[in-house]
Amino acid sequence: MNNLDSQLNNPPPPTNSGTPAAPSVSTAETLTSIFFEPGSTFEALRARPRFLIAGLIITIVVASFSFLFIQRVGYENIVRAQIEAGAPDADTEQRDRAIEMQSRPVFKALAYGAPVIFIPLMLALGGALYLLGMMAMGGSVNYKQALSVWTYASLPPSVLLMLGNILMLFLRASDEIDPVKDNRGLLQGNPGVLIDGVAHPVLATALSTLDIFSFYGLFLAAIGVRKVGRLSAGAAWGVVLAVWLLGVMLRILLATVSGRPF
Repeated sequence: MNNLDSQLNNPPPPTNSGTPAAPSVSTAETLTSIFFEPGSTFEALRARPRFLIAGLIITIVVASFSFLFIQRVGYENIVRAQIEAGAPDADTEQRDRAIEMQSRPVFKALAYGAPVIFIPLMLALGGALYLLGMMAMGGSVNYKQALSVWTYASLPPSVLLMLGNILMLFLRASDEIDPVKDNRGLLQGNPGVLIDGVAHPVLATALSTLDIFSFYGLFLAAIGVRKVGRLSAGAAWGVVLAVWLLGVMLRILLATVSGRPF
């Protein structure tokens, strides 16, 4: 009873917004609770934004699938298939020269190391976009908070998708793996898998954006933007969908210019 009286007489100190401060949560707790209690997790991240460990986990799982895919299929097989798909009219000599060039150590190192470079850049850019979106909607937020929203909203779908891809990589026979199509992932939750990406890159890219794992990430992001930015549900979804549509348009543009699905 004395403890209860003490808590009632001494409430948690208010934050800048006038609401009680969120309880302190450890990094380990945020990494697990984001799967089951995203609302309370983002409340804690507003008070103490963090992203390094979650970002590292995302980078590791993506890089692990990429590494294992290259090892399972073979780097030269992947290069040959990509060149043949990208330049079907090239003669044998031209293809051999292109394969020889792409097989040099520097290109192989880039292939293995691409996720380690690409993922942190995408996280940093995503945090900046969410920051701009929340500020445009009148949210009270800083870059570290916005980056924590993007990173933690990306964590569950990235982990589930990459672990599923790694499992399927070893369950499927190596001769059944398409070096070009499956390089983007063997586990697909979108209708783009039904389209030949080589013949119809733009259509395949457009349909691939309708992905169940992406929608899971959008759902988490909307919760995060609402909790961290102190925005209404409508404003939060407006920010998240605007950034998502920007990414969709960029992917379609790249597919149109390059003739390859993205």
